[in-house]
Amino acid sequence: MPALDISTPGLVALTAVITTLAIWLIIVAARLTQRPRNRPGVSIDLVDQARELKALGQIQEAVFLVRGETGMSQRAAARFVNRL
Repeated sequence: MPALDISTPGLVALTAVITTLAIWLIIVAARLTQRPRNRPGVSIDLVDQARELKALGQIQEAVFLVRGETGMSQRAAARFVNRL
């Protein structure tokens, strides 16, 4: 059985394709882990409670409430409360 004879340019091209594919797969996997699809929604009651806390000047408490109920990050919850 003859050995597989691959020229140097062919080997370089094959290595480039495999490397590009591996990098692309890593990027896709990282993006999918950052945005889970089954996030719990924000209920109307939560919005009302957070809006009330914000009106009372208790913005950090509102952010804490939103984070606890939804699992949002600190930054996302702060943006959410600020937009109320």
